[in-house]
Amino acid sequence: MADKNMMKVKLVRSMNGRIEAHKACVRGLGLRRMHQVVEVEDTASTRGMVNKVSYMVKVVTES
Repeated sequence: MADKNMMKVKLVRSMNGRIEAHKACVRGLGLRRMHQVVEVEDTASTRGMVNKVSYMVKVVTES
């Protein structure tokens, strides 16, 4: 898994009261609770999910 491009995504806003499709995107990314950080593959499908719920998640970069 180390040879694939990965990105870290963090849930920064609550899923309460959100559209069901947006909740499904967040769950599909593997996020379950606030401030949780997950590492997902950097593919077109995951980028689309992140873009759809960009107001709730943040792509974390480490320097």
